[in-house]
Amino acid sequence: MPEMPEWGRSWRLHPLVQLTLVRYREFIREPEAMFWVFIFPILMAAGLGIAFRNKPAEVSKIAVLTTAHQADSVVARLRRDSSVVVQSVTDSGGAENLRTGKVALLVIPRGGDSVEYRYDDTRPEARSARQLVDDVLQRGAGRKNPVGTRETLVREPGSRYIDFLVPGLLGMNLMSSSLWGLGFALVDQRRKKLLKRLLATPMAKTHYLASFLLSRLTLLFMEVLILVGFGVLAFGVPMRGSLLVFATICLLSTLAFGGLGLLVAARPKTVEAASGLMNLVMLPMWVFSGVFFSSSNFPKVAQPFIQALPLTAANNALRANMLEGAGFAAVAPELGILALWLLIAFPIALKIFRWR
Repeated sequence: MPEMPEWGRSWRLHPLVQLTLVRYREFIREPEAMFWVFIFPILMAAGLGIAFRNKPAEVSKIAVLTTAHQADSVVARLRRDSSVVVQSVTDSGGAENLRTGKVALLVIPRGGDSVEYRYDDTRPEARSARQLVDDVLQRGAGRKNPVGTRETLVREPGSRYIDFLVPGLLGMNLMSSSLWGLGFALVDQRRKKLLKRLLATPMAKTHYLASFLLSRLTLLFMEVLILVGFGVLAFGVPMRGSLLVFATICLLSTLAFGGLGLLVAARPKTVEAASGLMNLVMLPMWVFSGVFFSSSNFPKVAQPFIQALPLTAANNALRANMLEGAGFAAVAPELGILALWLLIAFPIALKIFRWR
């Protein structure tokens, strides 16, 4: 067998390569980490995707008091509309159904062409039912709309909740696996006195911390492929943008979150302390960064803070690329925010890191 060239041997023996391989072996030996990185996002995407899948238009359940005058004509008008499910009830039955939420609206004919609506105006479905029923009855009585209308229903990938959700889950997973995976591994080694032993070696601090970031990149391809591939195959989530732009967003997001993870774990000596700091860092992003609903729902005064968060930048860039086909120019502000977090977090982590 021919000998390996000198440059090949030196590359394989480089401390950064060996340290990165160690990080990778540590990860694959932890079944819990494998579950949270690869399986949990798929289970969440599947559950929420099924729960919020495209469904037929919901019908309003209402009740009509049959003991009232002209109740039969009111029931007949309402049953002509498929968006209303009508129950005929007595006085006591109507009050009971309304109180227990079995119907959203109770209609009481009052003679002539007048009716009374009884409903709880704090329930959105009750307000909707009131407007729908009134429209049906008014049209049934001969009302004509002064403005002609026409409807065109549009249902296509990109506008559904699952399309909004998958990029958010991907961004959340990149953040969580980077912070928890890197931060806990570092603190656990400090707790076990392993870092103290490494202090006596000629290993550079830069190589040691950089190996954690590089190990995340090793797993990045599989992590993204599994979650996004599941979304595309199971729910038809679109991938309208360039794969190069998409890969750049994922890469820079992972590095930025990895730098934050190393910064959080640079000093704590116990897992409990590190856990508290990580939750402190991640909780605002879980709430404000638009994982499950748009971050624009929050007040304008909070938007500068929200848009500066790395997870907000990652989610916005991923959605723009996947759903709108945005290129580098369109996601440049988000990429700049992620790069800024990396350039701030990693040097500070390198400066304040302690072996002991």
